[in-house]
Amino acid sequence: MMDGPIKILVPTGSLGAGAREDEVRYGIACGAHAIATDAGSTDSGAAYLALGISKNNRGSVKRDLTILMRAAADAGIPLIVGTSGQAGGDRNLDWTRDIALEVAQELGLRPKIALLYCEQEKETLKRYNKTGKVSPLPPLGPLADATIDACDHIVAVMGPEPYMAALAAGADIILGGRTTDTAVLASFALLKGADVGAAWHAAKIAECGAQCTVSPIASAGVLISIGAGGFEVEPLSPDNRCSPESVSAHMLYENSNPFLLTEPGGVLDVTAAVYRQRDARTVAVTGSVWRPQPYTMKLEGAGSRRFQTIMLIGIQDPHVLANVDAFHDRMLAALYDRVHKTIGPAAGDFHISLRLYGWNAVSGDRPPPGTAAPREIGVLFVATADSQEMAAQIAKACNPYFFHFPVLMDEELPSYGFAFSPADIDRGPVYEFLLNHVVALDDPMELVRTVWIDMAQEEAV
Repeated sequence: MMDGPIKILVPTGSLGAGAREDEVRYGIACGAHAIATDAGSTDSGAAYLALGISKNNRGSVKRDLTILMRAAADAGIPLIVGTSGQAGGDRNLDWTRDIALEVAQELGLRPKIALLYCEQEKETLKRYNKTGKVSPLPPLGPLADATIDACDHIVAVMGPEPYMAALAAGADIILGGRTTDTAVLASFALLKGADVGAAWHAAKIAECGAQCTVSPIASAGVLISIGAGGFEVEPLSPDNRCSPESVSAHMLYENSNPFLLTEPGGVLDVTAAVYRQRDARTVAVTGSVWRPQPYTMKLEGAGSRRFQTIMLIGIQDPHVLANVDAFHDRMLAALYDRVHKTIGPAAGDFHISLRLYGWNAVSGDRPPPGTAAPREIGVLFVATADSQEMAAQIAKACNPYFFHFPVLMDEELPSYGFAFSPADIDRGPVYEFLLNHVVALDDPMELVRTVWIDMAQEEAV
């Protein structure tokens, strides 16, 4: 254990979201021992893993890396990044690697960089599956080889151990593949012998940067200080503060149980945790417990199987707006009937949805009776089929109904406004997460590949 608390500077909730130089300077001045940040998640859907691309634009990631790499080098502390490139697949990680190398060249830095790859070969997972090491998470059932084959890319979600090994081997910068947010932030403290429960709990609270503060928009990051009996968290901005409520509430973020958090190798139990206001800006937390469990890594696999074409119209007709639910039901039935009559069995197992923005597009739930009519609604038509050509043909078959379809057929025909011309827009493949499973492991490193880039040695050669 290091003398005094172990301090981790968490500059932002996600690399590319906007680290602030003044906040990073503050964290360094407070004695930060490492900079750690997440760089992605599954929040934005399966496409980023399936395609190996980032949600963030290159410029925003380069900007943050420039700030963080310069600060880490000046302070002589490591920079730790997890779930690189949004999804943490090999292509996502390589994209981030190239940006980091470019930044290093521009800043005149020669860091020792560890790349932690966790994308999996399909045959490897099939072998694990055959030996009974792969188990489903609800609501999925046993994993079939066909499901593995349907994935474009599959990652195993890392815990802290690969980061700890890279830090112990002298890494200046670690760029990791898909990793739990908490593992990235906890790794340095765990390596240095911090209380395990406090390290994991502090990492969970800080995973989204200033989201655990009273005013998340007033700052981007936080500083966590992990000691023998617990941890403290404070915003990196002097204009913000943490409260016991803002800190404890973050245990609910992306977590169904506010007291238990499952991670690779164990469960964080904060049932007995106590949150105390230490000063005007800082909250101290004690009582966090780590309960070891058999080691597992979550498997995430993404692929595309079907295709979509969309259309968008706007409606201000008062008769429709006074009877939105009836309009939806009659329109949807008419669209299915038209496709069956004009395309027939060739349409295959198609699907049509109408998403009524301004009414219930997000939830799909019907508003209670008596809900006031909206001023206007946007109707998003989505046709899903086995091929892009068929999805487009279904949209074209349905197009005439979007000009004048009334609530009742004996009414005068209304007119609706198409947002674009041509009205039908091919959206392309539908990307889905196909795996929701865990794999049991004897060694946390066995599904991880570490590749080193030592820019100082390369320059010497």
